[in-house]
Amino acid sequence: MATNLQIDDRLLNRAQKIGGFRTKKDTVNQALAEFLRRREQKSIGALFGTVDFLADFDHKKLRANR
Repeated sequence: MATNLQIDDRLLNRAQKIGGFRTKKDTVNQALAEFLRRREQKSIGALFGTVDFLADFDHKKLRANR
């Protein structure tokens, strides 16, 4: 899909150089993928404290059954 964007050339050139990408397209695609991964990771934090653990769970007993 062809898209025209006005991207800051200095930022794009820095990202391309730091990332070691050959093309601007590769640079932008990687940046978008990394952006999505980071945002998805933030949503994982909302899960903390939502898991119920069994009070009588004995991990040592479980190991003994191996």
